[in-house]
Amino acid sequence: MTVWDDLVGQQPVVDILRRAVESAQARLDGRQLAGMTHAWLVTGPPGSGRSNAGRAFAAALECRRDEPGCGECIDCRTALSGAHPDVTLIRTELLSIRVAEVRELIRRAAMSPTNGRWQVMVVEDADRLTEQAADALLKSIEEPAARTVWVLCAPTVEDVVPTIRSRCRLVVLRTPPTEAVAEMLERRDGIDPDLAGFAARAAQGHIGRARALARDERVRERRRSVLAVPFGLRDLGACLTAAAGLVGAAREEAKETTAEVDTRERAELEHALGMGTIGAKPREAQAAIRELEEQQKARAKRWERDVLDRSLVDLIALYRDVLVLQTRAGAELVNAELRRELEDLAGRSTPEQTVHRIGSITVCRDSVEANVAPLLAVEAMTIGLFEGTKPPPGPVPARIAALRR
Repeated sequence: MTVWDDLVGQQPVVDILRRAVESAQARLDGRQLAGMTHAWLVTGPPGSGRSNAGRAFAAALECRRDEPGCGECIDCRTALSGAHPDVTLIRTELLSIRVAEVRELIRRAAMSPTNGRWQVMVVEDADRLTEQAADALLKSIEEPAARTVWVLCAPTVEDVVPTIRSRCRLVVLRTPPTEAVAEMLERRDGIDPDLAGFAARAAQGHIGRARALARDERVRERRRSVLAVPFGLRDLGACLTAAAGLVGAAREEAKETTAEVDTRERAELEHALGMGTIGAKPREAQAAIRELEEQQKARAKRWERDVLDRSLVDLIALYRDVLVLQTRAGAELVNAELRRELEDLAGRSTPEQTVHRIGSITVCRDSVEANVAPLLAVEAMTIGLFEGTKPPPGPVPARIAALRR
């Protein structure tokens, strides 16, 4: 098993990165070989494997085997896990990467690699850099140390400021084919072929989501609850109830996911501050605890947004299937297990109404991303799904705001 095996359906990108590793090795040997550069920008849709590509590239650059990226040596294993001394993995569980974090990253990037090969900086959420953080990072990318390699990951090239992306070599990942994801689930996780096919299809190329659907019945049940929403929108009251349910479910899942981590982080901080021991000064520790609590709140907010957005993507896929049936496009249904229900929904509306409903979901996604109150945005969406009319201009229709007063 090599470091490239997790890049499902991305062979063209693997070939590019492998050639870059060969070029980097030649440079260490005093030879010149085209293909390597000091800064890379890896883009691709959610679940395509941006972070995996960055880690695999870093591991292959550090690998000392004849075929770099073996996945078995200590350099490969520690690079993939984030424990390698010359590989720095930057990810954020908050809403943004702040300038203080970037300055620390720049300081590390200026250091010589301890093993004499490469200092690799992998920024997994480059799209979350604040404007000040991006400005601070720019000079380090423009004038990198001789053995430093930057790997920035973002959903699209437009998510990175022009001054930075113009100095990086762009690598674009595609959405992995359903067949490739299903094969990976069968081979790596031992999933039954039928379940693997369902999970791959339902995840729409998102590998992490496919694994969760294939391995956890609770994840499948949550998805079923989301997909049931359009079939129960019979009046305004049902729309508001459904919206509250979607937002509440996202909040509960976020709380469930972060609770254990929050408790552990607080215990570790209190221990580090000596709280509960003789001579400790709790008042002096309150500032540090408040800062931790603010970070935990921001993380929970981001996770809640991510869970809600995943539900909205599932709803878009459902209405996409309805549109396929209405237009007789002949494309494979994402939710083939709901074919009878989808045919009934398709028969009770027009393609134009379905397009408007997809538009309502898209407006909701944009509104939540723009920091509109999630409940308000989702209420507007569910009413739009019920009515099947074109969403009014603006992120949140005025009539919903009036209902909330």
